[in-house]
Amino acid sequence: MPATVPLAAVVLATIAALVHVYIFVLESLLWTAPRTRATFGIGSEAEARVTRELAYNQGWYNLFLAIGVLGGLVLARSDLDATRAAGVGVLLFATGSMVAAALVLVVRRPALARAAAVQGLLPLVAVVLTVVAG
Repeated sequence: MPATVPLAAVVLATIAALVHVYIFVLESLLWTAPRTRATFGIGSEAEARVTRELAYNQGWYNLFLAIGVLGGLVLARSDLDATRAAGVGVLLFATGSMVAAALVLVVRRPALARAAAVQGLLPLVAVVLTVVAG
């Protein structure tokens, strides 16, 4: 396991976390708003109301992934080797989960490849950079 996280991986992982916080806001707080409905291809406010609880729950998953990334980055800066290693592990788990979720999205709905790229490319590069640094 890498002893440190390269700066480029820190930047990319942080941006990925912020993207996932934004997705949380859209899914859990603004799901029925016209702009959010357009972003997610929800045709009507009635459809948004029907799917609101599912989106709300999914939004929290995205927030938890973001928290995992940010928490892992904080721990990875520790002076203690064991804490630093744990932080890198948490970081890799959270960013790896973001990548896996993006893969599930694109496999299930290839038309959402752009959304999957937004969700998964930055954490993928962060994972690769972190693993290669080790």
